[in-house]
Amino acid sequence: MSAEIEEILKRYSNFPNVSGIIIVDAFAIPIKTTMEYTLTVHYAALANNLLAKGSKMVQKLDSSNELTALRLRTLNHELMIVPEENFFIVVVQKPCE
Repeated sequence: MSAEIEEILKRYSNFPNVSGIIIVDAFAIPIKTTMEYTLTVHYAALANNLLAKGSKMVQKLDSSNELTALRLRTLNHELMIVPEENFFIVVVQKPCE
């Protein structure tokens, strides 16, 4: 899994406007990050809650469907949260103009 995580970090860090990438395990513990530790832990915990609620919403709307990605945009940041089998990815970027 380590090689897979390194490949993910490399791939997403090449995208324009990316300010941070966090790989989080199934227990909401950050495995790897490009951000400051305190901010990483904060993002990981909140993204885990958001992902759980989003997944539950999708299941309630259509039980044959599953959440494949979640995108949240604010005035200052854009978050993309992508669940994988044993972990999830949080990509933080500055929104495009």
